[in-house]
Amino acid sequence: MLALENIKVLDLAHLAPGSYCTMILGDLGAEVIRCEALPGVGGRGAGLGTSPGPDDQGRRRAAFDALNRNKKSIGFNLRSDAGREVFYKLAKTADVIVEGFRPGAVKRLGIDYETISKVNPKIVYCSLSGFGQDGPYSQLPGHDINYISIAGVLGLIGPANGAPAVPLNLVGDFAGASLQGVIGILAALLARENTG
Repeated sequence: MLALENIKVLDLAHLAPGSYCTMILGDLGAEVIRCEALPGVGGRGAGLGTSPGPDDQGRRRAAFDALNRNKKSIGFNLRSDAGREVFYKLAKTADVIVEGFRPGAVKRLGIDYETISKVNPKIVYCSLSGFGQDGPYSQLPGHDINYISIAGVLGLIGPANGAPAVPLNLVGDFAGASLQGVIGILAALLARENTG
């Protein structure tokens, strides 16, 4: 038996930090349900859990396949009452929600922690945003290149007297957000187990 075998996770993240976070939870045995927009709704529509197919040069999209292993998938429109009802029904029996929307978006959609905790008071809710939920940078786009640039790490990569080299992996996304998200979720699940 794997450590998280009886844990259900709803994955609303869709970008690398959240997808890697929920991939790790799935690797540890959690049932991960990737909640995707329907094709044509919201811009990231989904192949509903399937690889989007080869790129324009015929190559497989290995990152998609790897980050979405061990996941189930469901599609609905969170902007509709019917879509939100589907999500609330899933949230009622979930243990964890991981979301990667811009700060304020989940509140506008009616799927924020305050709303979901009324449906399921024991929910562990993890918000992964680039620069936190409030503060001077909170509304800025957050991507790996932004994080490593602001932190000064990008300037350390590449030749000593040359231009920085963009790394081949997502150092900031994975180390900064994904792993911190996993650690926070595991700690919250343990605290919930210990305190009710």
